[in-house]
Amino acid sequence: MTPVPPGSAASAPAFRPRSICLLRLSALGDVTHVLPLIATLRRAWPEVALTWLIGKGEARLLDGLPDVDLVVYDKASGLAGMREARRVLQSRLGEARRFDALLQMQVAARANLLSGFVPARRRIGYDRARSKDLHGLFVNERIPDRPGIHVLDAIGSFCEPLGLRQDQVTWAMPVPDEAHAWARAQWGDDGRPVLMISPCSSHVRRNWSADRYAAVADHAANAGWRIVLCGGRSALERETTDAILAAMAAPALDLVGKDTLKQLPALLARAQLLVTPDSGPMHIANAMGTKVLGLHAASNPERSGPYSDRRFCVDRYDDAARRFLGKPAAALKWGTKIEFDEVMSLVTVDDAIAAFERRRADLGQTA
Repeated sequence: MTPVPPGSAASAPAFRPRSICLLRLSALGDVTHVLPLIATLRRAWPEVALTWLIGKGEARLLDGLPDVDLVVYDKASGLAGMREARRVLQSRLGEARRFDALLQMQVAARANLLSGFVPARRRIGYDRARSKDLHGLFVNERIPDRPGIHVLDAIGSFCEPLGLRQDQVTWAMPVPDEAHAWARAQWGDDGRPVLMISPCSSHVRRNWSADRYAAVADHAANAGWRIVLCGGRSALERETTDAILAAMAAPALDLVGKDTLKQLPALLARAQLLVTPDSGPMHIANAMGTKVLGLHAASNPERSGPYSDRRFCVDRYDDAARRFLGKPAAALKWGTKIEFDEVMSLVTVDDAIAAFERRRADLGQTA
């Protein structure tokens, strides 16, 4: 963390807040992008009271986050839940009555409306280019307009109107010891590197085919890697996993649906490489220091890929833009999703195997 230079676009009068409310409800991957911002705020102001208005599942993932008060908003609760969130927030504030600042880091209509129930003096939101769903009506300050940056860097810039600059990116995922113990108990450490597959995104059109996952898994198994599959409890994840296992010649450890959200980061941390589409596990793995072979055609890895290291990703986003939208990716609005039924077929088995071999070489293995 460094102060913003005087006279810069993000400069601000001396400001030492007593309380800040962060609003980012979802999704699992996106809330990991808030963790470096929290670290930046905490380095500058160790005593500031941080309250985070967050979604229910995301709160389970981040339960135990040090020195941050998580206030859960259940999206199914509607306006009644918003009024209850305001009551809880006011009880936290006590005589202060208002937060010194609200960082409104989500532009969806529900989040914008919810932000109106948060009492705050300064209400900081996205720049106009990123705003939608009447976002501007609920904020009175905006972050700098910097096109072409990663989602994490956009979220990190919410500290700039407060007079700070995020110049370190660090995560502190709250993973309890018992979660690491559970992960260690799932297989013995016999020296083999682990290729983990988390096959499904919440956006179905970002998902790859089971036979292609199986081909990459068999290639890795033939190279001496252990194969582990992980994922949630949805019917889609179970069906996809069963199809991968049926198409594989090599054995694999099936842990799909067997972990909790608190155990997932510990599980991902045991892999040398995670194969996944643009998904929550991609960003959780990145936060835990695991390398990611991201499969990108529907979304741009430069905007939403694994932040720390994208060397092992497959990037067919430009091909998708040309085929489905008739223009190069450079001509699209930043953040455009290309979610068509066949878009992920642009990512080939050879693409993924080449990325896997780059990781092997990075580990010093013979390709």
